[in-house]
Amino acid sequence: MQESNVDLLIIGAGPSGLMCANALAGRGFNVRVVDKRAVGVVAGQADGIQPRTHEILQSYGLMERLLREGVEIHRNAFYNPGPSGGIERIERTAAISQPTARYPFTMCRHQGGTENFFIDAMRPKGLEVERSTVPTVLELSADSGSSELRDPAAYPVKVVLQHLDRTENDREVVHAKFVLGTDGAHSWVRKAMGIKMDGGHTEFVWGVVDFFPDTDFPDIRARTVIHSIHGSILVVPREGDLVRLYVQLSDVDLKLVDKQTNRVDKGQASPEKLIETAAKILQPYYLRALGDVQWWTVYIIGQRVAEKFSVEDRILIAGDACHTHSPKAGQGMNASMGDTHNLAWKLAYVLRGWADMSLLRTYEAERRKFAQDLIEFDKVWSTLFSGKPRTAQHDDGVTHEATLSAFRRFGGFSSGIGIRYAPSIIVENKHQDCASKLIVGERMIPHVFIHTADAKPVNIHDLLPADTRFKIVVFVADVTTDVGAVPLRGLAERLTAESSFLRRFGHGNHLDVFDILCITSAERDKVDYTDVPEVFRSHWSKVLVDDIDYAGRSGGGGFAAYGIDPKSGAIVVVRPDGYVGTVAPLDRVEDINAYFSGFML
Repeated sequence: MQESNVDLLIIGAGPSGLMCANALAGRGFNVRVVDKRAVGVVAGQADGIQPRTHEILQSYGLMERLLREGVEIHRNAFYNPGPSGGIERIERTAAISQPTARYPFTMCRHQGGTENFFIDAMRPKGLEVERSTVPTVLELSADSGSSELRDPAAYPVKVVLQHLDRTENDREVVHAKFVLGTDGAHSWVRKAMGIKMDGGHTEFVWGVVDFFPDTDFPDIRARTVIHSIHGSILVVPREGDLVRLYVQLSDVDLKLVDKQTNRVDKGQASPEKLIETAAKILQPYYLRALGDVQWWTVYIIGQRVAEKFSVEDRILIAGDACHTHSPKAGQGMNASMGDTHNLAWKLAYVLRGWADMSLLRTYEAERRKFAQDLIEFDKVWSTLFSGKPRTAQHDDGVTHEATLSAFRRFGGFSSGIGIRYAPSIIVENKHQDCASKLIVGERMIPHVFIHTADAKPVNIHDLLPADTRFKIVVFVADVTTDVGAVPLRGLAERLTAESSFLRRFGHGNHLDVFDILCITSAERDKVDYTDVPEVFRSHWSKVLVDDIDYAGRSGGGGFAAYGIDPKSGAIVVVRPDGYVGTVAPLDRVEDINAYFSGFML
């Protein structure tokens, strides 16, 4: 059989696998992506994309395309049973209530469309998905000592691939440094490694249908939660005038479920039945389908998390392979892409020899805790959607107040904005007070600053691309005065000293590992970018001021928004995935040195 070596073999070309592949494509790594499907997803599947995922896509240069091709959801609507037996609207609210969200709305784009964002971005970098390809053997070196498994340059994983589209030479042996299983809820990789899933299934059976509606229902283009005496619906507007309905099926539909496998027999359901059930729930409004249904399915809610996310830090799983839950909160695709956005830069650092293998353990520590929180959130969420509404005949049912309270209570989590990683070797909050509102372990808050060189306003997120580099953001007082200039010169001397992390972990050129930005509280028209020491201005665009733009529409107030004293300043270390790793006073470079010493070589 043909044999080959690879740095990273990704099994499964869904959003999670493609996120990782795109993050590493064109950066000098030998990456391959294989998938059993002959063609990609063309309709349906996951569709909701949350505000934090928007920011992540922006860091890869993909958000502009999502804005063109997706649909924005700005409004929630809530309906309960009315006095006449039909439904009545109780309230309308904003879809997102997170004040720091750069994009304060949810978006929808079907899974195949989102996958194409990554596929098209990878292609110019020389990386394509190898389709009609399945793994048949997965073996990890029996050496459990410190030699092969601990050597990041070794190839301890053996995978036999079968190419289903070939009649000759259809099998291949791949020797991999790392293998990533992103092959879905029924993951072959997870099963091959004997990784168990903890959790179970509910008794709630739901149908999903995508179609063009003919209706007089006024909130068909809002994300709408409907509780009625006939059941519940979640309405999700889709791109191109499509609508997705999540339709609760009645107790009699439990016969669709195989009690042994907890799978639903789709053959006993139909899209026509789903729309018919939805029309009954929507009374007094009418609902009909225009043309053919685009996609549909039936499912039972499962809520499970893998017992571990990796084996010997060499074989890892992500996305649905390690956590499953109901789709109605729009978390599946977001959680999956969040997994590999977290993992990709860590793999890059280990593969380059920049970081110790122990860095990879933070992937499971951070993302498994997130997955466990997600399941607890989903238990509350799915119960609210699936429970009967409170009525005179059912006084212990779900109230609108409980539903709305859950929307607000879990808003930070469901939007992704409020995700916080716990202290670890890459999350150090010792000096949290010097940037009190920029929470260590959470993502960097977006804010507009002004380029010193040309006075152009820019969102700081656009200066923090996901290019695998740590961003060192220095906030300093007015550099045209001694209050700012003196401490900045002192910081420059410490950063360029032999003992500095820039020298120790810069691997010949610190700009390959660290990108340095300098933001001063000086006035826009009284400072030049050349007023800061050279280490802070590798390019003119790296020096900014916290001031208002000429139009008076944006900028200013950044120090206050981050809780940084404009006279004292601070150093903010932003991880390659956009999360704040640590903060420190300007005169505590030794603490930044210690932070990087904890995991870098």
